[in-house]
Amino acid sequence: MIQVDRPQQSIEHLIQNIEKVLIGKRQMIELGLVALLAKGHVLLEDVPGVGKTMFVRALAKSIGSEFKRIQFTPDLLPTDVTGVSIYNQKTMEFEFRKGPIFANVILADEINRTSPKTQSAMLEAMEEHSITIDGYTYKLEQPFFVMATQNPLEYEGTFPLPEAQLDRFLLQLHLGYPTEKEEISMLTRMSFKHPIEELQPVISVEEIIDLQEKIKQVKVAESIKEYMVRLCQKTRSHPYVYLGISPRGTLALYKATQALAFIRGRDYVIPDDVKELVPPIFRHRIILKPEARMEGETAERFIQQMMNETRVPVS
Repeated sequence: MIQVDRPQQSIEHLIQNIEKVLIGKRQMIELGLVALLAKGHVLLEDVPGVGKTMFVRALAKSIGSEFKRIQFTPDLLPTDVTGVSIYNQKTMEFEFRKGPIFANVILADEINRTSPKTQSAMLEAMEEHSITIDGYTYKLEQPFFVMATQNPLEYEGTFPLPEAQLDRFLLQLHLGYPTEKEEISMLTRMSFKHPIEELQPVISVEEIIDLQEKIKQVKVAESIKEYMVRLCQKTRSHPYVYLGISPRGTLALYKATQALAFIRGRDYVIPDDVKELVPPIFRHRIILKPEARMEGETAERFIQQMMNETRVPVS
């Protein structure tokens, strides 16, 4: 294992290890690590077959963590996620059998293919890092990281995620298709076996927990805090917006910028960190009014226009 006395070197080894599986997606890998180090979660929205599942598996293997996959289907029950208490006739007591949510890295695959009732089973785990069953609260292992995948909502048989559920995700990412060169490289690497089969841990879960504490030491100037808050405030007062950024979203932006600065080898946040993270943090939290959507407005376009109109502090 790599020693954490050189955290940037540890992070670089981690990124390079994941790149053995996910070719040409360094920025997406960095953003995934931003969520992990900021103790947040990621929503991956993309078409099938672009590497969403491989991304999560490669990350879990690279940090030597316990990994569980939950395949969300229309008939999945909340207890299939959290676990269930079963009566033991020998001891004459109820015994709790843990569900797949009890792991370090969770792949919530196609989360929008299950009912809102089952989706809500993830809420407490993602926010409180605990599960309450029959009045008893069970703490989840640390680090606890959920990466959920969903197919675009225009696909049949999907359920839109509730706003409260969306707000629990730190980032929403899109992997996209590989370039021609990247796809050729992918074919070459997978000629004989998949790289995921030979992937080895390069950092431990204990070191990840230590890095999660280290990012709290990254300094954020008052002017940059004000910049973040101005951006969030604008989403709440704009006539096009039905639901703007919540205070949880503001805090998510703050923690994410600290993590990104740390990954880039700095102990301070710069305005460019904020500008890079605003789109993936804001776009799944902002809900536009129907009349704005009828005029062709999108969350991405609104975010870009809002950033262009907001004064950037001098770093």
